[in-house]
Amino acid sequence: MLYDIRLNLRYDYDAAAGGGRHQVRVLPPTISGVQRVIAASLSFAPTPSERSDFSDFFGNSVTAIAFRDAHEALDIRMSARVAVSRPEPGLDVSPDIRRLREELDAVRSLSPDTPHHFLAASDHAGVDADITGYARSSVGNSAVSTAMDLCNRIHRDFTYDGKATTVRTRASDAFSLKRGVCQDFSHIMIAGLRGLGIPAGYVSGFLRTIPPRGKPRLEGADAMHAWVKVWCGRDTGWQEFDPTNGMRASNDHITVGHGRDYSDVAPIVGVLKTTGGQVGEQAVDVIPVVLEKA
Repeated sequence: MLYDIRLNLRYDYDAAAGGGRHQVRVLPPTISGVQRVIAASLSFAPTPSERSDFSDFFGNSVTAIAFRDAHEALDIRMSARVAVSRPEPGLDVSPDIRRLREELDAVRSLSPDTPHHFLAASDHAGVDADITGYARSSVGNSAVSTAMDLCNRIHRDFTYDGKATTVRTRASDAFSLKRGVCQDFSHIMIAGLRGLGIPAGYVSGFLRTIPPRGKPRLEGADAMHAWVKVWCGRDTGWQEFDPTNGMRASNDHITVGHGRDYSDVAPIVGVLKTTGGQVGEQAVDVIPVVLEKA
């Protein structure tokens, strides 16, 4: 699948900010065998006094910006053309949990993608006894089947509610509410798998949405999405699951970044020199591109 993606993040401040520093993670990367970035751009209004681009520990694209002059709003615009071609899931040869732990013990690497970084509790996805107990009912004959069953159960048992939680909500709180958004469902799945001893991480990105039959696409109706990556053993490696929709990640999922939880891949983090609050808006368009044959 080939997509044109447009993202607009806007923040309006109650009082003019005298300065600020931010890190922005919204540019999709090229991932071997999964997606290829053909072109991408990222712009800011007002123009930052300083800007630098780098990759963080997990390989995510980061743009650091700083403002020294007063400004009443911040507008961030990203556009990209991305080709996505995920391999079809093959035969499940992943080990059961006991053998998975043996294979995990044999991993000696501390590289950014090693499963050891994704096993311990993190800020948004702490290991919780209740969530672990819930996840234990999903344990099957393999790591993949366990993850898929938990993914499907979260999709079935929890209610999508955009007003029930915030970006600061932790997995344990969303689990008690039995409702939330994609971020919350991903954190619950991550916490449950970690409680079982299965390494799991958070994936941030975009999801193409398909309008009801006969209805037009709505500009900006899409939003940033989140799903889960699960280490399923030496031979199977990392697999991705979307508990919000009860499915494996597909060619409709476009990755921006990954980490231990939301805090590692938040679209923007930083500090402002100001008083009062702020109002943020987000609009995303994920548009399939159909190339005409010559």
